[in-house]
Amino acid sequence: MAFEQELKIISKNVEEIIPLDELKTKLANSAKTGKPLRIKYGIDPTGFDIHIGHLVPIRKMREFQDLGHTGVIIIGDFTAQIGDPTGRDESRPPLTHEKIISNSEKYMEQLFSILIPEQTEVRYQTEWFGKMTLADVLKLMGKFTLAQFMAHDTFRSRYEQGLSLGMHELMYPLLQAYDSVAVQSDVELGATEQKFNILCGRDMQRYFDLPQQVAVLSPILLGTDGVNKMGKSLNNYIAVFDTPADKFGKVMSIPDGLIMNYYSYATTCCEEELAEVKAKLESGMNPMILKKALASEIVKLYHGEDEAAKAQAGFESLFSKKEVPDEMPEYELSESEIKIVPLLVQSGLCSTNGEAKRLIQGGGVSLDGEKVESFDASITITDGSVLRAGKRKFIKIKKI
Repeated sequence: MAFEQELKIISKNVEEIIPLDELKTKLANSAKTGKPLRIKYGIDPTGFDIHIGHLVPIRKMREFQDLGHTGVIIIGDFTAQIGDPTGRDESRPPLTHEKIISNSEKYMEQLFSILIPEQTEVRYQTEWFGKMTLADVLKLMGKFTLAQFMAHDTFRSRYEQGLSLGMHELMYPLLQAYDSVAVQSDVELGATEQKFNILCGRDMQRYFDLPQQVAVLSPILLGTDGVNKMGKSLNNYIAVFDTPADKFGKVMSIPDGLIMNYYSYATTCCEEELAEVKAKLESGMNPMILKKALASEIVKLYHGEDEAAKAQAGFESLFSKKEVPDEMPEYELSESEIKIVPLLVQSGLCSTNGEAKRLIQGGGVSLDGEKVESFDASITITDGSVLRAGKRKFIKIKKI
């Protein structure tokens, strides 16, 4: 049957489906009636810089769309003002609604690089929460117990450690759960860390006598450090807005042990291609060769074949031949002498003084090929000098 082939596609590279039998039933009914399933994914636009780890469930939504189903993106303009507490030791600072809307527009621009716009509904929580009264909210709260919520790993851990746990944060899973009622979702996508929240959505739909959604949970893509979850705070992420050269270089920097993880979850390679990569790894092929192919695949997804080829050529020129790139941004300076840390921040090579100091400490800063050893170092400005930060960032200093 057609739905069995759908199930095979949907199950590829998925960590868990809860419950699997219900997904089979939903797919079978959809195939019989011709009515597409509604596939939900919620985003909290607390920022707009999406990384490729965010796109693992979005690619799964695209697979559903390719099978004829409807993607439903929930813009969490209410929950973003709380901030998802999952995995956090402290509360998030609140955002204004205006900032959230601005972020969401940039967020969707990036998601539509993957999703089919004609098969995507974009819904804002204000559509339903904006109309609720306090009485409505209290009724929702009455459908869950404190014991249920304290089973959440994050809540329990913070409570046991005596850390701050706001009452508004306890509302987060409840609000996300009601979204499933509001849009009548059949399937909700998310990373494995979202399991508690998504299952709350199943409970909420049951309380409202609605068919319950199925949870399709994707694994978490590790950051380029190979240790932590990909995230901006750890600077171990590959952003959708990164240039082709930056994407290529960041992929080349991952540990060899991440090659299969990235091939599986950050590309669209089929099972046969994944099996071939695995076999090459096990046969002892040089991981550098496989990483170049991986980097090319990832760049190609976002920028096309021509840009992928240019990024690879640039990488090979810069790192394989140890050359400085022919073209780089210029930074104008009028001072005759300047401290290295302020220069790194002012020029945009580093975002903070702390990042600049860490980079210097790690031996990642050089001026005209000479490594900068001290945080307190001052440099004498020479027109045309090249300042390098990390593996991929350069500026040419122009004296004015």
